[in-house]
Amino acid sequence: MAEKIHVLPNKTTRYPRKLLSVAVATWFTVTTIGQWAFGVYILAFYGKSTASGDLERWNEVLPHGYVKGDWVGNLVVGIHVLLAAILVFGGPLQLLPSLRRAAPGIHRWLGRIYVTTAVIAATGGFVMVWTRGAVGDQVQHVSISIQTIYILIFALLTWRFARARQFDKHRKWAIRLFMVVSGVWFFRIGLMGWLVINGGPAGFDPKTFSGPFLTALAVLVYALPVSLLLLELYFYAQKTKKPVAITAIALLIFMVTALMAVGIFGAIAGMWLPRIG
Repeated sequence: MAEKIHVLPNKTTRYPRKLLSVAVATWFTVTTIGQWAFGVYILAFYGKSTASGDLERWNEVLPHGYVKGDWVGNLVVGIHVLLAAILVFGGPLQLLPSLRRAAPGIHRWLGRIYVTTAVIAATGGFVMVWTRGAVGDQVQHVSISIQTIYILIFALLTWRFARARQFDKHRKWAIRLFMVVSGVWFFRIGLMGWLVINGGPAGFDPKTFSGPFLTALAVLVYALPVSLLLLELYFYAQKTKKPVAITAIALLIFMVTALMAVGIFGAIAGMWLPRIG
């Protein structure tokens, strides 16, 4: 959401728009820190286990991630993980207006890599969910499969509008693509934030990784993404002249960012650092 706000000539919206700018900048900073921390974890955990030949460690994170003798399936998993690291490092960079202005060539090539990587990773993830015995219930599996459809459609529209040089539409679809590509990351920090707030598992069985909370989280992250709703509210706030609406949306972004920060802290302290230590 690190888009430049188009300020309208309306004095009553001056301060609400400043508040919105601060809210979006805070959201972007927290998101970047969280995604890059996730990227470091991916490279450290999977890189170390792969380099040492201890591929069975993958199963600590991905049930059936490594299957002895199934080199094709294991290769798909390995490529998927590597592409995930590219996405979490490259995604925030693509949202920086300063990068687009200062280095448009880098932005274009990084964009091509990001879109291509998103399509390959989403397709590989879809295959893994339905062939590798993913944890969770059927609703979770269907929800994450719907996310794959979003990614493919949004990637196509992002590329199409860039080719047509309709850059305003391109930027909006690129941000939408970033939101759905980040679904797995949103799911992780949502889960860890829930665990921190509740002091442990609540509303689900950690052994089967199923229950009403996880079902609802999967639907709201993958199938009916709340992240897209928040983004559309932000786009609306950019255009509207209603100061109350702009202020309310800015405060909502602050609240969501605070919850994300709790989840990121929980993920770093409780999930990522212990596994790479």
